[in-house]
Amino acid sequence: MLAYSVIGSKDLEKSLAFYDSLLEVIGGKQLMGLDRIKFYGTDGGGAMLAVCNPADGNVQSTGNGQMIAIPGGSTEGVDALYKKALELGATDLETPNQALPFFYGGYVRDLDGNKIGFVHLTP
Repeated sequence: MLAYSVIGSKDLEKSLAFYDSLLEVIGGKQLMGLDRIKFYGTDGGGAMLAVCNPADGNVQSTGNGQMIAIPGGSTEGVDALYKKALELGATDLETPNQALPFFYGGYVRDLDGNKIGFVHLTP
């Protein structure tokens, strides 16, 4: 249902270094892009995450209530993504935990203040 989601950056090179290293934890990599936007995904297809400089030329800003959730594949995967994000300079919002019987997740803000969730959902 979701093709891709886009988050903005104030410093694209710094953001790309962050996401290159972070998404490598789950097999993600840059798949395509132009000068101002890069798309991340996996060789298996599915939804992508794009990181860009805003098209209108204005400064990037975060939206209240907006968040990107990245699946960890397991609770261990969530923990690994969360730990890697903090190592890369992300700001802690919530340590991964079993919030609901079917939902394990943790939250950070990336280098530009975008809220990122790392999640594992079970039936």
